[in-house]
Amino acid sequence: MNFIKRAFLSVKARKGKTLLQILIFTAVCVLVISGLAIQNAANTAADLARQSLGGNVTLQLDMERLMERAQAEGGMGNITRDPVQLADVEELADFSYVQGYNLLSSTMGTADDFSPIEAEENEGASGNMMIRGGMDGDLNLQGILHSESAQSFLDADSTLVDGRHITEEDADTNVALIENTLAEENDLSVGDNITISDIEFEIVGIYEATVTSQDLSIPVASMLPFNRIFIPYTAANEIKGEDAAGTVDSATFFMDDPANVDSFISQAREGSNIDFETFTLDANNSLYEQMTGPINNVASFSQNIVNLVTIAGTVILGLIVMMSIRERKHEMGVLLSLGEKKWKLVGQFIVEIMVVAVFALGVSSIGGNMVAEQIGNQLLENQLQIEESANASPGGAFLVMGGNRMTNQQSADPIDELNVEVTLEDFGMLALIGIGIAIFATILPSMSILQLQPKTILTKQD
Repeated sequence: MNFIKRAFLSVKARKGKTLLQILIFTAVCVLVISGLAIQNAANTAADLARQSLGGNVTLQLDMERLMERAQAEGGMGNITRDPVQLADVEELADFSYVQGYNLLSSTMGTADDFSPIEAEENEGASGNMMIRGGMDGDLNLQGILHSESAQSFLDADSTLVDGRHITEEDADTNVALIENTLAEENDLSVGDNITISDIEFEIVGIYEATVTSQDLSIPVASMLPFNRIFIPYTAANEIKGEDAAGTVDSATFFMDDPANVDSFISQAREGSNIDFETFTLDANNSLYEQMTGPINNVASFSQNIVNLVTIAGTVILGLIVMMSIRERKHEMGVLLSLGEKKWKLVGQFIVEIMVVAVFALGVSSIGGNMVAEQIGNQLLENQLQIEESANASPGGAFLVMGGNRMTNQQSADPIDELNVEVTLEDFGMLALIGIGIAIFATILPSMSILQLQPKTILTKQD
């Protein structure tokens, strides 16, 4: 009789054991496909988070290491704040994945022939903001290469309302882009000239800044959004002095695809001459980690589930198959004595367990998506609670200033939802894992029995 036909007859004849195997195999498959679906959902959410932050990488001074050096050497006064060299920027701009870049050289300036918007004292400001270091001037000058690509315009916090943006062609010229409120208060318009720190600038554009109550609570005039003026980076360097020539505070590189951020950073670290003990390539990694921390933990946990369930499922099914084979030694002995080949007996056991696997895969494909969604959301909720407990400290924005430098320590809300769906790719991977479990759970127990001779099998007593 054909061993495949015998396998189907055996499955039909042993309904109880077959049902037990189907239940165990189904449980294994449901957990495996849930883990796979959760991992894919977490990876998709992480990709969307990266895209929401944008494919931008900023070369700037590594402030974290600077602070560590300051603590080690007894104060910030002993630390040199190195600027970014334009030669390093041009080197990275030629790397693959880069489709463009922008420069920033910020400084403070003084309004000579017009009046800046005055700041108002607000006692509540200190609760949300810390201001450290000295400032010289009542204007915040943003030296830029392309004002349209400045972060405030990319984030829609600023919008051009008249004139044009500052472009690369404006380098080595004295042009300015001023805020609408400042223009209205001083009756300024596009084409007028203003003097900042003894340098005359022509107004080529007027923009409007999105203003919040927190913006207005800043007790320093130069930090008000109304007093922020965009000028070419070369003009900002001129105000800073001769030492600033050929340097900028930071350079932002725009990737051709957000997915290439990590590849660009690796390429830059391996193939450039930049001192990464002093400078860093920041891709909003801190915000990215805040957003994706919980889902990454969920993805890691789901991977552990897949690994453990696969191993445990193989062991449990292997034990069940081994018990079944031991009970069927007489049957095997008779078949072997009649001339049946050993590989066909092994094939029969494999077909039997594969029939079980087909039923289990079918059931898991129907109910796996619902179970995966429930497990994924529950795991994410637990991780969010852990994250919330760990970060239960006062939040807010912190402005850290020293000389002409400013950094803004921001925070981001973690991703709190997973779109868990079982895909064809997940089911294909489940099928491969299921087949692997079925083969290993069958072959290993079969080998120990099939090493015996037919006469030994028939005469051996349990």
